[in-house]
Amino acid sequence: MRLMLFGTSGCHLCEQAEVIINACVPDGVETVDIAEQEQWQEQYAIRIPVLYDPVTQQELGWPFDQTDVEDFIGRIARM
Repeated sequence: MRLMLFGTSGCHLCEQAEVIINACVPDGVETVDIAEQEQWQEQYAIRIPVLYDPVTQQELGWPFDQTDVEDFIGRIARM
């Protein structure tokens, strides 16, 4: 399972989200800077950080904690 974390540099909420996610996902996540593509800016600008599973296309938007991330992972694993 390879998850993506949509965020941007200098975002303190994104940094907090990454710490939470890394506690749940041993391999970590792919960090995606929304500033790199206009479509990501349009979709996520006011919603970051967003945890995204590219296989199921499910999202977990901020705010979330470790329990929320674990529940999200469990949900997408069953799909």
